[in-house]
Amino acid sequence: MEIKVLGPGCPNCMELERRVKEALKELGVAANVTKVADIAEIGKYIMMIPGLVINEKVKHSGKPLPKPEQIKAWIEEEKN
Repeated sequence: MEIKVLGPGCPNCMELERRVKEALKELGVAANVTKVADIAEIGKYIMMIPGLVINEKVKHSGKPLPKPEQIKAWIEEEKN
């Protein structure tokens, strides 16, 4: 599983990355989590940060941040 957290490093971006890693840990799912800070690369996926891409599918963009339960549901959805 490939997960990208999109954002330049703002507090919300860092919190989203933390939530993703925590969700993976709780689910016992292995994934490659990449932090994407390059604005041009972010723009290929979303217009508002932070963003979350799982297996090249945009799952979230902007605020408010998704709840941990939602992140877990997206991971479960993509692991099948």
